[in-house]
Amino acid sequence: MDALRAALRTVAPDLAGGTIVPRGLEPSDDPQWCAATAVVDGRFVVKFAWAEPPALRICHQVGLMETLRLAAPRLPLPDVVAAARDPAMLITRRAAAVPFFDVRHSITPADRPAVAADLAATLAALHDPEVLQAVSEAMGPLPEPTAYASTDALRAGLGPLIRPDQRDRMVAWCDWADRALAAPGRTVLVHGDFHGDNHLWDPESLRLRLVVDWETAGTGEPEFDLRCLPGDCGIELFAATVTAYEQLSGMRVDVDRVMAWHLRTVLGDALWRAGAGVSLPDHRTPAQWVDDLDARFTALGTFR
Repeated sequence: MDALRAALRTVAPDLAGGTIVPRGLEPSDDPQWCAATAVVDGRFVVKFAWAEPPALRICHQVGLMETLRLAAPRLPLPDVVAAARDPAMLITRRAAAVPFFDVRHSITPADRPAVAADLAATLAALHDPEVLQAVSEAMGPLPEPTAYASTDALRAGLGPLIRPDQRDRMVAWCDWADRALAAPGRTVLVHGDFHGDNHLWDPESLRLRLVVDWETAGTGEPEFDLRCLPGDCGIELFAATVTAYEQLSGMRVDVDRVMAWHLRTVLGDALWRAGAGVSLPDHRTPAQWVDDLDARFTALGTFR
């Protein structure tokens, strides 16, 4: 905490004496995760790091948002109050909005078209080829975000975590995902981690207000950014978002590719958490997550 206040005195002196509520300050032996977030005076969000890998991610996010403000002015970006590369810190104004996970159960069929339109408009604006060109010219080569685990890792490690009757199905899904992703997709700028904690919504109007956590943004295919929506939104809202996205962007979404990335992301998260001894976010089991995947594939008619 003392180090954070000292850094604030350098980057934003007016905030250094404020009330700080930290999140994620647990000690870590892995430099990759030596980063945290804090809320200052209930009005500002501070991201900071005390090791090189997360510091580089913060610097990447700072540069990216500076460029996106000009290249994609329609994107709902955080309001940056201050930023620095040494010490690595990003301070944004806290928005009166909540994560999508906090509002998704309030979305009625009547609300669905507007919610889908907001999701689609945000992703279509980000995936505009001119945005990638502008960001690449400003920042140079960009990282390529990927799912948590390869299909080889899933085949090798997931079996003991699920029921015996699910294992052949899981292997067949991995084989199918390999076929679905065998050919490269088109390349755009992707957020890289577009899940329900990273897009914030007005709980009254159910409109999208903010997209946060741009640390992993880079080059990828549009379907990669849509990969969390089948689980986060449910199949009906996901399908409505795909339709709206295609209308806005003029580009077809390959739902098979979305679901192949979805499979790798969901099962990869379960595998990683099991290996790290961390419970799943909803405190259920990997076997239950496999059942959820089965229901989504059935609803979409994707897996053949």
